Amino acid sequence: MKIHEYQAKEILRKYNVAVPEGKVAFSSDEAVNIAQNEIGGDVWVVKAQIHAGGRGKGGGVKVAKNLQEVSDYAKQMLGMTLVTHQTGPEGKVVKRLLIEQGVNIERELYVGITLDRAISKNVIMVSTEGGMEIEKVAAEAPEKIIKESVNPEVGLQQYQARKLAFALGLEGTQHKNAVKFLTALYNAYEKSDCSLAEINPLVVTKEGNVIALDAKMNFDDNALFRHPDIVEYRDLDEEDPLEIEASKYNLNYIKLDGNVGCMVNGAGLAMATMDIIKLAGGEPANFLDVGGGANKTTVANGFKIILSDPNVKAILINIFGGIVRCDRVAQGVIDAAKEMDIHVPIVVRLEGTNAKEAGELLAASGLNFEVAATLKDAAEKVTAVLNK
Repeated sequence: MKIHEYQAKEILRKYNVAVPEGKVAFSSDEAVNIAQNEIGGDVWVVKAQIHAGGRGKGGGVKVAKNLQEVSDYAKQMLGMTLVTHQTGPEGKVVKRLLIEQGVNIERELYVGITLDRAISKNVIMVSTEGGMEIEKVAAEAPEKIIKESVNPEVGLQQYQARKLAFALGLEGTQHKNAVKFLTALYNAYEKSDCSLAEINPLVVTKEGNVIALDAKMNFDDNALFRHPDIVEYRDLDEEDPLEIEASKYNLNYIKLDGNVGCMVNGAGLAMATMDIIKLAGGEPANFLDVGGGANKTTVANGFKIILSDPNVKAILINIFGGIVRCDRVAQGVIDAAKEMDIHVPIVVRLEGTNAKEAGELLAASGLNFEVAATLKDAAEKVTAVLNK
């Protein structure tokens, strides 16, 4: 689950991570009131709140040097469609703003924490190239990214935090504050069951403070039952409507840009199915894992979600019958197809328990299914029907 920057900073404050003073606003009048009466000072930053990076380049971050500019920028941003490299060309509508105090920046750095699955440990990454896309730094100057893995049995150690602070070229008060910041950030990441905590930029002020100027936090969906307060941060306006609908039925769905709808049981098989569709010359329209207990209800809901995407021109159903019997899945596919108005070709590949019986059911259904014997055969057949 993703949350907004201002929400991430609310969480970070709870763990004593240094962040600028700020508050969310939903109107220009509210923005001015926050700047004048709750933050004070004479410089503020007006930041559009959407679930995407690159906001500054798209006009979603402005420095205001008086209250009139706070009002003007707030009016410009609220309701605008902000397009960044992460939103895609359709952009996202800005419905809320973060109003923050201005910060006296001396240096911009980077820090991120995520899970390194290759070693089964959390890893902290720091770089002196703050403010840049970390992917670009990794591609062009990988030596500027310093990594430190954390043993889950003992957590982040002080010597590791000091090592990372030194790698950022910090000394004296700045170094001391960076160690404190990194320790608090890791604590927030771990206690909140994050899958990602990214501070870009992490700024060092001319006063020697180390502050999270920006903050991005993603969370492990499987751990959210432990964090009802974080679940409250979910903003459905920022999520794809089809993904929201799929979550109601416990379907794991991610919309993509292709035209072949995929319905598969198991995440690994779903990934392999998308790969082989690409290999056969097609483009998957989605990732959809219906789970190990695929039946009529899950298949029908899967069809409903897939067909809600107007780009889908064909559907590939790929089920391995391990826990679930293939003949039950086949009957579910037949029943769902008869009850729904489906106008796109369907290719079905069922393998595993009772696969032979499943093939006989599909053949006798009277419905226009293409039955495939192998995964390669299925991919080739579904791309072939697109070209008819």
